[in-house]
Amino acid sequence: MVTDSNFKPIEACPLKETFEFGGEIVWRPTPEHVKNANLTRFMEQHNIDSFDELLKRSTEDVSWFTDAVLKFLDIRFYEPYTNVVDLSRGIAWPKWCVDAKMNIVHNCLDKYIGTEVEKRNALIWEGEDGTTRLMTYGELYREVNKAANGLRSIGLGCGDPIGIYMPMVPETVVALLAIAKIGGVILPLFSGFGVDAIVERLSDADTKALFTVDGAVRRGSIIPMKPVADEAAKRIPTLKHMIVLNLSDASIHIDSRHDHWWEELITNQPATASTEITDAESPLMIIYTSGTTGLAKGAVHTHCGFPVKSAQDMSFGTDLHKGETIWWNSDLGWMMGPWLIFGSLILGGTFLLYDGAPDYPGPGRMWEIVEKHKISILGVSPTLIRLLMTHGEDPVRPHDLSSLRYFGSTGEPWNPNPWMWLFETVGKKRIPIINYSGGTEISGGIVMGNPLLPLKACAFSGPCPGIAADVFDEDGKSIRNKVGELVIKSPWIGMTRGFWKNPKRYENTYWSRWENVWVHGDFAAIDSDGLWYILGRSDDIIKVAGKRFGPAEAESVLVSHPAVAEAATIGVPHEIKLNELVVFCVLVPGVEPSEELRKELKQSVAIAMGKPLTPKAVLFVSDLPKTRNAKVMRRMIRAAYLGEDPGDTSSLVNPDAVEEIRRAK
Repeated sequence: MVTDSNFKPIEACPLKETFEFGGEIVWRPTPEHVKNANLTRFMEQHNIDSFDELLKRSTEDVSWFTDAVLKFLDIRFYEPYTNVVDLSRGIAWPKWCVDAKMNIVHNCLDKYIGTEVEKRNALIWEGEDGTTRLMTYGELYREVNKAANGLRSIGLGCGDPIGIYMPMVPETVVALLAIAKIGGVILPLFSGFGVDAIVERLSDADTKALFTVDGAVRRGSIIPMKPVADEAAKRIPTLKHMIVLNLSDASIHIDSRHDHWWEELITNQPATASTEITDAESPLMIIYTSGTTGLAKGAVHTHCGFPVKSAQDMSFGTDLHKGETIWWNSDLGWMMGPWLIFGSLILGGTFLLYDGAPDYPGPGRMWEIVEKHKISILGVSPTLIRLLMTHGEDPVRPHDLSSLRYFGSTGEPWNPNPWMWLFETVGKKRIPIINYSGGTEISGGIVMGNPLLPLKACAFSGPCPGIAADVFDEDGKSIRNKVGELVIKSPWIGMTRGFWKNPKRYENTYWSRWENVWVHGDFAAIDSDGLWYILGRSDDIIKVAGKRFGPAEAESVLVSHPAVAEAATIGVPHEIKLNELVVFCVLVPGVEPSEELRKELKQSVAIAMGKPLTPKAVLFVSDLPKTRNAKVMRRMIRAAYLGEDPGDTSSLVNPDAVEEIRRAK
């Protein structure tokens, strides 16, 4: 067992009735950060002197702010809008860019042709074996045109839903943009989905075609994808075409009645194609997101919605400039995949796709890629950093990370130790961590860091401009220095246009608790310095003996122990206390489970949180159930432990972890 005589449980980011976590400011923007920020340029254009003034004006006058952002991002329309927003159907159902005609692909590619941007790299791709491909804006434009012509040649067009079941390769980007170019509806799928998950989503949307590959490569092995797509296709009556990219030379079956090789359908098509003129509010994309119960929810996004919010957050938060490269380690099935593509192209930047495991063939792979491709902005998840920090500083030290200006992070709440490791050990206290939290239905962030405001560990600088965020108590009153529900009090252009074919579920999910208030489902707090904290899903909150607290509190204590790499906490029924804690720990490599370690971890939680919160059990597992965006699915852990139905597990990258938890008792 790894031991440390100096080990003391850290103070966690607590979730208590009174919010006491203050902490010290660990990073302040330099004059250079402020001077060069996109956010500063936007504020100067509108004679705004402070971020607080911007936030107030952007949320009190949504029409002014949205119009200003559309102009700042150079969003171009074939026909202009007559009104920025129409709220005649109520705050839950706004209509944006009224009467306007546009296509977001025109703003991602078409408008750059004939300019200096055409010759600039749009994307960089690196495979797990180190192979690299570059694609300029001009090359991407021509490949998208070929793909659009290919889709039109088999009868696909405006309004047709088309799925993408592919890993993160350049052709995935081409497919996504080609669907939008012809006015189709993009259905991005997680590349690790099984048959049932694909069928559920594509059937719900009446999908007509699907892009896929023969097989993907992970950790040196080929993972079949076409056979999974074939099984799904048998159960989707509306699916008439499958476009297959030969990526790994895997042996697969091709049915000439509906299968098309990418090379045969697309490669030799003309390199010019018209861009479909759509309504600004025409559906662009349906992103399915798993709920606690029931079928996955299909969040509907439009041409003037999701991409605009993505580009705004990327510009104001992570501060991407033309010619810089951003890499957010993601999959297309997580909203951060389309976010990365749309946002960076609208801004004229470069994005990197890495098709592989971020710690393969060794724990230094991510830092190697940053150095090799001179990444300016690197997006990570707290879970990934917890994994990488178990290997210490040695994999980081050999690499030149001087190109990095900002870290981005999203996916789940931080624990202080991993946050500080990234900030101090990797970033040398030079690189701020732009924490980012929102969701698929938001098209990006509710709260976010930015180049103008200071940071504390685990914190967010404040709401994104244009987001009227607040924290409410149980009576719907705004609170500070206390934990409450994260809410939004006015509309924003990126908000989902409802759930596909299920408007009532959308209204019930977000708009049913308080009138004209979006309730996001996260617990949050604002400290006395005005910094924000997201403390986990409100349905993850545990109540023991009348006191509420979040899983992150106990988990922060546990992962501060040198033997623990990851931890998850759940509440299980107790006759007297209502709930008691059960914790699951993933140990660092080389550490073996033992009763001595179990007792030590129980004691550390008791010391940090109080004897009544001593865990009932500490269980050791090899992994925790996670989604592709690295969210630990505590509801599934709890259900598995209690022998209940865990619900929709299709979003997990490691469903075997659920079964291990069932056996962990």
